[in-house]
Amino acid sequence: IARRQRQMCIRDRFYSFRTIFRSRCRNSYKKMKELKSIKYWIFDLDNTLYSGKTKVFEQVDKKMSEYISKKLNVSTAEAKEIQKNYFHEYNTTLNGMIKNHKIDADEFLEFVHNIDIDFLKKDLILGEELKKLDGKKIIFTNGSRKHALNVTKRIGIDHYFDDIFDIFDCEFVPKPAIQSYKKLVEKHKIDPKLCGFVEDIARNLKPAYEMGMKTVWIENDEPWAKKFSDGDFIDFKTNNLSEFLKQINLLKAA
Repeated sequence: IARRQRQMCIRDRFYSFRTIFRSRCRNSYKKMKELKSIKYWIFDLDNTLYSGKTKVFEQVDKKMSEYISKKLNVSTAEAKEIQKNYFHEYNTTLNGMIKNHKIDADEFLEFVHNIDIDFLKKDLILGEELKKLDGKKIIFTNGSRKHALNVTKRIGIDHYFDDIFDIFDCEFVPKPAIQSYKKLVEKHKIDPKLCGFVEDIARNLKPAYEMGMKTVWIENDEPWAKKFSDGDFIDFKTNNLSEFLKQINLLKAA
């Protein structure tokens, strides 16, 4: 009798999980099961580990315009145009400024990341799911390590990551240049086929997919970020990272 009760309990838990999963997750149960084998998780930082609605990166954006205006002695409007052009041509404003104006990268990053993030709250839910998530966890950012640490410490998740791979590690060759992904994989001896990559800028997922990683796009309405979000190189989509990780953790526990 006890054995039968245990079997019924396991069965009930399974069907309860399936019901919860179907109601909460837009990605199919069968497809999500592919993530059970993931041993490495790579996360973008800005607008991925915290919501883009917080407007944190909007502050960085304004600081970049201010830096360019002062450095090149141009108006704010001209600086904004230069910033936009460099971002689209070189994938980061910093990369464009280095190539065209030989600026000091440390000076630039120190200036643009000197922002107010005191309003950010601890993300206890995300922290709990990251804590449960099996595998090595790495932040891969086109920004600086210092900025990544400042943000993740503020929201209380810094201690869940094994490393931060930043723009200095990339030798200032930003995502989506595939050589930077290869540097990251080589440094941590990652098997791409056992790796998941989470990012808010859709185009940045393409190199990861081509290397064999499972790709997760953080849904958003920013035109540059959502462009190519209908591409075949995106395996999963979510507008709630905590909930997405919860589904993975539930799958592994089932």
